[in-house]
Amino acid sequence: MITEVTEVGLLIPKTFLIGIRRVEIRRENDLILIVPIADNDPIWELGHEPIEDDDMIDASTNHDFYMSGA
Repeated sequence: MITEVTEVGLLIPKTFLIGIRRVEIRRENDLILIVPIADNDPIWELGHEPIEDDDMIDASTNHDFYMSGA
């Protein structure tokens, strides 16, 4: 497919995006990438269950240590 880039940008046909709710658009060298973002990305779950442990007073700054189970 070839399309014109207008003063407001580029139109991507909705048929290319069936089943996709969110995308990341990025430019890498001479490529423009449109990458679907999964709704179940685990990064969005961080912070939903705050740590409530008196022994972990630095959990917000050393979260990698506690999450790795070290």
